[in-house]
Amino acid sequence: MIKKLNLKKSKEEAAPIEVETAAFEQFVTDTNTGLTSEQVAERVAAGKINGEQTIRTKSVWQILRENIFTFFNFIFVALAIILAFFNPKIGNFGFLILIIFNSLAGIIQGLRSKRIMDKLALLSAPKAITLRDGEEVEIPLEQIVLDDIAILSAGKQICADGVIVEGSIEVNESLITGESDAIVKNVGDKVLSGSFVVSGKAKCQVEHIGQDNFVMKISSGAKYVKKPTSEIWRSLMFVVKVMSIIIVPIGVALLLVKWLGQGNELNSTVVSTVASVISMIPNGLVALATTVFCVSVIRLSKHKTVAQDLYCVETLARVDVLCLDKTGTITEGTMEVNGFDAVGSLKENEIKQAIKNFFTALEDDNATANALRAYVQDFDAKGNVEARVPFSSARKWSGVRIDGKSYVIGAAEFVFPKQTDDMKAKIAEMAKQGYRVMVLAMSDSAFGKDNSLPKKLEAEAYIYITDKIRDEAPDTLKYFREQGVTVKIISGDNPETVRAVALRAGLKDCENIIDMSTLKSEQEVYEAAEKYTIFGRVLPDQKLALVKALKKNGHTVAMTGDGVNDVLALKEADCSVAMASGSDAAKNVSSLVLLDSNFASMPKVVAEGRRSINNLERSASLYLMKTMYSILLAILFLCIPTEFPFEPRHLTIIGMVTIGIPSVVLALEPNKERVTGHFLPKVLSSALSGAITVLIGIIAVIITKTWILKDLTQPQFQNACLIVTTFVGLLYLFKVSQPLTIIHALNFVAMIGIFIGCYFVDLSKVKVGQFNLSLQDFFGLTNDFSSNTLKTIMLICYIVLILFIITVFLTRNVNKKEESVMVRILRKCRVLPPLDKKQDCIPQVEATGVAEAQLVHNEPSELVEEEVKKPKKKKANK
Repeated sequence: MIKKLNLKKSKEEAAPIEVETAAFEQFVTDTNTGLTSEQVAERVAAGKINGEQTIRTKSVWQILRENIFTFFNFIFVALAIILAFFNPKIGNFGFLILIIFNSLAGIIQGLRSKRIMDKLALLSAPKAITLRDGEEVEIPLEQIVLDDIAILSAGKQICADGVIVEGSIEVNESLITGESDAIVKNVGDKVLSGSFVVSGKAKCQVEHIGQDNFVMKISSGAKYVKKPTSEIWRSLMFVVKVMSIIIVPIGVALLLVKWLGQGNELNSTVVSTVASVISMIPNGLVALATTVFCVSVIRLSKHKTVAQDLYCVETLARVDVLCLDKTGTITEGTMEVNGFDAVGSLKENEIKQAIKNFFTALEDDNATANALRAYVQDFDAKGNVEARVPFSSARKWSGVRIDGKSYVIGAAEFVFPKQTDDMKAKIAEMAKQGYRVMVLAMSDSAFGKDNSLPKKLEAEAYIYITDKIRDEAPDTLKYFREQGVTVKIISGDNPETVRAVALRAGLKDCENIIDMSTLKSEQEVYEAAEKYTIFGRVLPDQKLALVKALKKNGHTVAMTGDGVNDVLALKEADCSVAMASGSDAAKNVSSLVLLDSNFASMPKVVAEGRRSINNLERSASLYLMKTMYSILLAILFLCIPTEFPFEPRHLTIIGMVTIGIPSVVLALEPNKERVTGHFLPKVLSSALSGAITVLIGIIAVIITKTWILKDLTQPQFQNACLIVTTFVGLLYLFKVSQPLTIIHALNFVAMIGIFIGCYFVDLSKVKVGQFNLSLQDFFGLTNDFSSNTLKTIMLICYIVLILFIITVFLTRNVNKKEESVMVRILRKCRVLPPLDKKQDCIPQVEATGVAEAQLVHNEPSELVEEEVKKPKKKKANK
């Protein structure tokens, strides 16, 4: 027979009911001694232990696997193996350097982010004080067992769900419900993990452990893999998918046509086919994107910002709707005194001295008391304390009797139930401005025997207290407004309170508010998401619904938050930002974590995103130009009986001077321009002119070899094609380098110098081991040209220059229209978001995880009690 706790007992002690239960069902633990060591050991052996509750970061193996076993790596390794059999010249394996670099960059960034987040979780890991064997002991959160007696006091976080069995406390459940007001918990009331004790002291019997805890249930709704929302990432993956479809049939066709159909030698055909396939894949583009965003992440770390998603800086730079949580984002989560009005006999300094004496005598530890203490910290306490009446949520006031005078500080409507008209008007006026009005009253009479108010109280001062606005909040909100980003405030607080705070923080359109508790249908939520600026009384599932509604309307949405109630919305948002001072669940599902919980870091993230996107668009066009002309050349040589002119080593020198080195220089320079248009359409339309010009130039070389320079050898033909292709690549580099700054000019001239140097600088006598450093042999170069051949190549380059200018002029408007053909195609391929705004945006809440998160406003404990009584439903088939 085990005694089971009566969950329905009143605030007075109720006799436990004797029932037969299974072992380890919740029973009444002795509140004086707690569990014994034997009882703890039994529960640990039975698995009734809390265990680790944090959402773990990626393992080292996951990071390695995601960066090593990729499609690109598989293709290039396969091609390298083929080359090793048919033509093992070291110059043909230069493309493997990019694979190694790309993988290492991703691994280093992933491990770095994991190390920082694990360290942050360790530093913020809470401890619990429990009663065991009659002694109070401090233990790690994961060592709590079922039926433990936890000691709860002011400032402590509640680490496991439980029931108050002794004492009384006030609890802040803002990290769960979004409500900042303290809630009184007496004997028999439930307390939830993730909440904080504001004042009082109590003993709590643990009734849920591990995954049964409320925090873990709501967090479980965020435990799914979300596809990256980065447009650049989607674009790169789209290119990978397209090329994976194209390269195999084109490669096989080119090999069979050249070897079997045209009778070319097998070795040279395999090498040229591999070269064709390699040139079609923009292998360096992924490496460049990784490098650019890694550099951004490193720069952000200097501003105490950790990026857990490599592409999140790009997403934030594209954001057009920013959803902010009031507490912890716009406000610091603390209160401050904004001044007072003297209305009685006391003068200004006398009022401050009275406040100092008052809170020195009391031990109240709540936001209001701490704000008032800070306001009068320059004064010294005086007087003899004769009586104290601590603050309670039932009274809404506290009192002290000093030197024969009784002082009371509290909410005006509770200190003076019968308010004068002037008092009502003053309170209403200041409340509209977002101030909480406290009254300081004084009386010669003593407090009543039941700690009731003294008689003949006279008001001495109205004290104005409000949420402390972060110093950086007004400038940050102004920045986003100037950048065309719509800011919406989503909070669990009263909408009028939120409006007043937003107004003081400088947010525009503060009159456009709504109380979300008044909405009853899905359609109303859908319409409210677009219509209103400030949302009050918002429940966790409503936050999720609002984010989904905004995304379905075609917006790119960023969400900030720090509480468990924000987790689902943070996971759903395109870019999520958590504060380091918030819950572990919020930090682990967010893209960005502000280590100093400083909202002012966000403009720096946007600036980094702009630099990355704009520079990457310019550099990416260099890579995709090569991909486009490689496809065109492969199709061309399928149709003509001429051998493909390039080997892998030729492509190494072309890529190095026209793409690799210059793209890195362009991608890492400062750039503060606004992000416009879409990544892939802009890049492809820009690269089109260069690709067409290369195709025309190669056709010109083929015509020259066929009808003019018939004695041109294959190496000379290859180098003629190489020179023409490189010339066009340098022309295109000059185009994307506009405006031509000093750095751009030096970059352009250096690439020309490197290319010429590779032809004429002789390093063949320098040896490293068994290999010499002959650049000509490494890159397959030859300068064995007759004067007529050189003149012909120069003429072709001159014609190509004219054609390049013409193609640039003709293709300049390809992507000017908002909905060009290319954009529409990419929307259908889901690379770009659809424009359909009529889709159903309200999430269907599943029975597991999320249902427990739907709190009744201001009544989370009652809801949990109802959930406990309900029979568990079977999981619905997805």
